[in-house]
Amino acid sequence: MQGQDGERDGRGAGNGGEPRTGAPTGTPAGASTRAPDAEPRRGRPRSAAAERAILDAVIALLEAGEPLAGLSIERIARTAGVGKATIYRRWSGKEELFVDVVRDMEPDDPPVSGTEGLADLRVMLESLRTRGLAQRSSVLLHNIFAQMKSHPKLWNEYHDTAIAPRRAAMLEAVRRAVAAGELRDDLDVELIDDLFVGPMLVRTAHRPDAPLPDDLADRIITTLLEGLAPAARV
Repeated sequence: MQGQDGERDGRGAGNGGEPRTGAPTGTPAGASTRAPDAEPRRGRPRSAAAERAILDAVIALLEAGEPLAGLSIERIARTAGVGKATIYRRWSGKEELFVDVVRDMEPDDPPVSGTEGLADLRVMLESLRTRGLAQRSSVLLHNIFAQMKSHPKLWNEYHDTAIAPRRAAMLEAVRRAVAAGELRDDLDVELIDDLFVGPMLVRTAHRPDAPLPDDLADRIITTLLEGLAPAARV
């Protein structure tokens, strides 16, 4: 039975919608990322096909050169072939929708054990590296991030729903590593976290020409554990 907005009532059949970056799939423990068939905040069950059409419509408009600031819910709905109500049942406004578009284009967060310390930290550092690679390889994703940073409300939404949960997860991994005796227990855990994340952020965000080799996460962890002081002379 078709509703007025073209969405099938109470059904979630869709095409799955692979991310355009060709990223691997996976869901981290305790992740806040919403699954395509999850229950909506309100209203009837969401349609995966309608959601996929909406995300693809935003991406198509951005690929055509439309700036984020110039996109309206009306234009997105018309391009997706759905009603505005279909969009508002899933997202409270443009900012929340745009964040999901970005997250759809980024590689998925990998699963972590939630019980390991350094092992989980290594997985999350590697995820940060692969997101940096994705942004470098996608002109569209790079431009979206540049536009997001010029819109405080949009950037704050992305920070609160994507960056902050990832930082919280890394802090918990550091705490587990400290509790397991893998890291010193006489240092502030936020400082320890910054020491691990900082080098990767410099490479991925502040030095777009810097290499991002496959073993970068391991090298960062090994260097920090071994320290930078020269070996003691006998």
